Amino acid sequence: MEKLYRLPADTEGTFHSEIYYINLATQMGIKWGTDSKVRLFDPASGLYVELGASGEFNLRVVDSRKLLLKIVGTAGGLGQTEILGAGGGKGFFRAMVMTHVKSYLAQVIKENGINVLEIDAHLMTLSEALRERINAGLADYGLTMPEFYVARVVTPDDDPNFRRMKEQYAEQYLLIRQEQIKKSEAEAAQARKMVEAETAARMKIIEAQGSAEAYRIRAQAEADEMKMKGYTYQQETARQVGMEAMKNGITGGESGSGIGDIAGLGVALGAMSGVIGMTKEAMGPIMGGGDIGKSVTEAAKPDAALAPDPWDCACGQKGIHSKFCPECGSPRPSAKPAADTWDCPNCGLKGITSKFCPECGAKRPEMPSPWTCPNCGKTGITSKFCPECGHKREG
Repeated sequence: MEKLYRLPADTEGTFHSEIYYINLATQMGIKWGTDSKVRLFDPASGLYVELGASGEFNLRVVDSRKLLLKIVGTAGGLGQTEILGAGGGKGFFRAMVMTHVKSYLAQVIKENGINVLEIDAHLMTLSEALRERINAGLADYGLTMPEFYVARVVTPDDDPNFRRMKEQYAEQYLLIRQEQIKKSEAEAAQARKMVEAETAARMKIIEAQGSAEAYRIRAQAEADEMKMKGYTYQQETARQVGMEAMKNGITGGESGSGIGDIAGLGVALGAMSGVIGMTKEAMGPIMGGGDIGKSVTEAAKPDAALAPDPWDCACGQKGIHSKFCPECGSPRPSAKPAADTWDCPNCGLKGITSKFCPECGAKRPEMPSPWTCPNCGKTGITSKFCPECGHKREG
């Protein structure tokens, strides 16, 4: 090369060159550690604590030109000792790495909301955040840290503030656990009450279903028994009512006058006759085997000439012979004088007493004004002929 660059005026040579070999392999396991404590303010407790950190990192050259221009200069070489100052010496990047770690450690803890007492669980978060910030400074020198590890964070166990912080967190944890236990107990009690209430409700339903089934079976048995004996439920009810009435009115009433008292209370003689007919076989041996049904019915039957016409009550009871309704106690309505009747000209229904025809709804025609017969002197005549002398109405 001296021959190629030889100058005519310099016969001994003027070209000077140096060759540098750059190792591009990743340098592994470079240790680091803070030379002093990092002061940190914990917002949860309001106390200051001091932390220390240490670990390892890996280093690799990514831009040889930047490294030579900014660091090497005229130096004979650049090794790991010159980079971090191994053995207590001052390296080129030792101060920069320590400054970045001490500057950003507290900031990363605060930004990520890391509890100082639980910081060991967040070492990977701290390592990644510090690696990004340190690499931003190393890029100007053509270097990078592919891996940066925070292996240990030293806490000041002897510091009174740190001990007080641990006590506060312990008390807070215990209070939270107590509240959680109380909440769990309350939820369990509520769940137990709900289960008890649900169980009680189901027991009531089962009991009601059992009672209903027992009643249904009993009613079915009674119905089958009545069906075998040849009478219905209504007849059985009428028999029981009649027997009770006979017991109180015929055989045991203090002021009883026999059948007359029962009739006065509104008990229908038809029901009494049905009761007697249903029970005459049972009462026959007691009364001497006679036809008790016939004798009692005849004794209870009122005189046909004196018996009033049956009437229907407004409550729905029909065929009443007594003066008062046995169902609601309403008195027998007094007889109203017969109203004038009329025949419907539309449908032909005769003997209508209402204002409208009950068959077709036609309105009652207007009645002519009454007139006085000029022949016999009969007054208030509404027909066309005089009912006394047969004289025809004039006009």
